[in-house]
Amino acid sequence: MDPLDEGFENVTDYNYLNPPCVYKNNHSLELVMGPYVHSIICILGFMGNSLVIVTYACYKRTKSMTDIYLLNVAVADLLFVVTLPFIVYNELWSWSMGPVACKLLRGSYSVNLYSGMLLLACISTDRYIAIVQARRSFRLRSLFYSRLTCAVVWVCAVLLSFPTFYFYHWYEPSHSREAFMWNPVTPDALDYNSTYGWAPEGDGAQPPQYVCEFRFADNGTAWRTKVAVPSTQLAVGFFLPLFVMIFCYTAVIVTLLRAKNFQRHKAVRVVLAVVAVFIVCHLPYNITLFYDTLGMFDQHTCEESDALQTVKTLTQTVAYLHCCLNPVLYAFIGVKFRNHFRKIVQDLWCLGKRYIAPRRFSRVTSEIYMSTRKSVDGSSENGSSFTM
Repeated sequence: MDPLDEGFENVTDYNYLNPPCVYKNNHSLELVMGPYVHSIICILGFMGNSLVIVTYACYKRTKSMTDIYLLNVAVADLLFVVTLPFIVYNELWSWSMGPVACKLLRGSYSVNLYSGMLLLACISTDRYIAIVQARRSFRLRSLFYSRLTCAVVWVCAVLLSFPTFYFYHWYEPSHSREAFMWNPVTPDALDYNSTYGWAPEGDGAQPPQYVCEFRFADNGTAWRTKVAVPSTQLAVGFFLPLFVMIFCYTAVIVTLLRAKNFQRHKAVRVVLAVVAVFIVCHLPYNITLFYDTLGMFDQHTCEESDALQTVKTLTQTVAYLHCCLNPVLYAFIGVKFRNHFRKIVQDLWCLGKRYIAPRRFSRVTSEIYMSTRKSVDGSSENGSSFTM
């Protein structure tokens, strides 16, 4: 046989290779979640956490461990919602922001995820000490310990995110052009190319399309990293905070039920709401992630993989909602924080009236400012230990 003919025979055999899975259902869901649902999450999360940061920065000098934890949680959630739109955009289309942005955005996303979850565990521990161990709370709940704890949390979050910083790369997938170069007219190939924006060589070919994904030098590193990263996220980013919250808040509820306080039932409802929202938001996604990690190297049909990716996208969106609810559950529900936030509104209103009629309202504004500040700053420190 002519060697040239033999080469074309091999090419003919190559045409019968199965193309990559298209994930039609997941891609259709992402086209809805990305531009619309995630945009709402980003707007609400940005507004809520920005108000928390402004309130603590301008009108509330951090006097307790709880205040410092809440401020750091708001910073972590704010950075999370700022990076989310860029990641969603580049997941729906090709990554057009270059290699540096690839590593920074993906790494920052991971750092904010770990820091936010670990800080929620710290808040649970702080409330346990303030209520259950009330006699030792003044010694354990100092500003030095709170700042040191937050610094340790952020350092741990950066270290846990090191694989993300290191292994995420900006590159053009090898199958974007070569996989269908010989047989670009098959229905699956055309569907795959049209879905992800890749086109074969020839007339109408598009420029190179890049992605920001994990990339490894060998199979051993790929296997270890792809198992270690989601396993660490499950262990440190979900189960550890969950166990700390369950232990601490169970003891808190028992202590509150024993106390003779007319507001104890309201406090118990707040605790149950905090735990319930955490479980409802994060448990479905982490169960899906756990199932995906267990079967990561098993053979699946395209339909099964598409269904799993669809469930991951949906449950991940539910988990994102928690960054919008944190300001309500941990800050705005507290009496002291509401007083300080009300102070912002009053000062803005008085400032507007001062520009309209400065002589008439200058003295009134001063009196309102002094009386409000005295009532707000004079509130009990123990009242901030558990927000109600």
